[in-house]
Amino acid sequence: MLTELDPSWQDVEYGHALNRARPDVARILTRALEGHELGFDDGVALGSVEGDDLLALVKTADEMRRRAVGDAITYVVNRNLNFTNICFVGCAFCGFSRGPKAHDAYFHSTDKLLRKCREAVELGATEVCIQGGLPRDLNGTYYAQLLRDIHSALPELHLHAFSPMEIAHGVERTGLSLSEHLLSLKEAGLGSIPGTAAEILDNDVREELSPNKLRVERWIEIIKTAHSLGIPSTSTMMYGHTESPEHWVRHMLLLRDIQKETGGFTEFVPLGFIHTETRLFRKGNARAGHSFTEDLIVHALARVLLNGTIPNLQVSWVKLGFHGALACLQAGANDFSGTLMEESISKAAGADYGENVLPGELRALTRSIGRIPAERTTTYEIRQMFAAPDSDERLPVERMPAAGIGVGY
Repeated sequence: MLTELDPSWQDVEYGHALNRARPDVARILTRALEGHELGFDDGVALGSVEGDDLLALVKTADEMRRRAVGDAITYVVNRNLNFTNICFVGCAFCGFSRGPKAHDAYFHSTDKLLRKCREAVELGATEVCIQGGLPRDLNGTYYAQLLRDIHSALPELHLHAFSPMEIAHGVERTGLSLSEHLLSLKEAGLGSIPGTAAEILDNDVREELSPNKLRVERWIEIIKTAHSLGIPSTSTMMYGHTESPEHWVRHMLLLRDIQKETGGFTEFVPLGFIHTETRLFRKGNARAGHSFTEDLIVHALARVLLNGTIPNLQVSWVKLGFHGALACLQAGANDFSGTLMEESISKAAGADYGENVLPGELRALTRSIGRIPAERTTTYEIRQMFAAPDSDERLPVERMPAAGIGVGY
């Protein structure tokens, strides 16, 4: 059996793993290796594998990763800016949001956010990821004005900002059309948007997770419109709650179809559900978050389903921990995410893997599995390659200052 406690799987060659798999699983994976596009039934068959079949999926995905993007593991030096935790939406899976009168509610001033941006740039950041809750009375012009203020002060800093849910809120609050609102954000300095608020792109599941959140059709409309205006985005999926492998596959195939049409996704980011402090779990409506086996399956499945369309597959070390992240980077993923410097959303839900990491630590972790570290931009241009795994660079013992740097998606 392939388990978290048995590291020997990492030394198995993909061809040997395929020989150990059941014939039907081996046929599907061989077709993927040959460059054939897998369909829904193929994905579902792979979505619940175990034992030798799971080993074959993981090793095939890793080989497909090697062929598609090579042995570099990329990362971005970035900072999260969660400007407010005040939110009316009431997602059952969220431990972050607060009502406006809560004792720990906050709405950071623009001056404070600018100070955080300057600190991030001094620490080498090339990107800030800006997201927040949705206050009912937010002035719709806030989004563009915040971008304008940061971009004016730091024009070289990439502004990766505002989920589709926040964009929809901005449209409602400004009265602009979707295209007009997005163009106003782009003109104010927006470089790209996080493809969050996706969770699972199935309206029945979304109704259970958050009935007040935008529907699948609106999420797709916002993403496609952004792409058509030259605004790229990430893509995400939250797993480990109430969904099934069938939902994973439909979600990934939908993203694949959008990418074929627009080419606007920079990466795919699986996000394991952090359950501890969420209403969804406390009410008994969800399982206790993502498992190690699910982590491996979801990342490997993403590689074999999306490989020809979305080549970059990111791990979320905040949700997986470094041990889990490294395993998934050997199961098809090729990006270590970012330095973060501060992370509020996963932490509020109960994640305990930290809020920040030094670039040198990411490089050392990358070398620990025999891969090559590379710093990238938000849109995956390589800024600098680093020494190969036989380098004598040591893992740093110091940590990034905890005052405000975070990972974005």
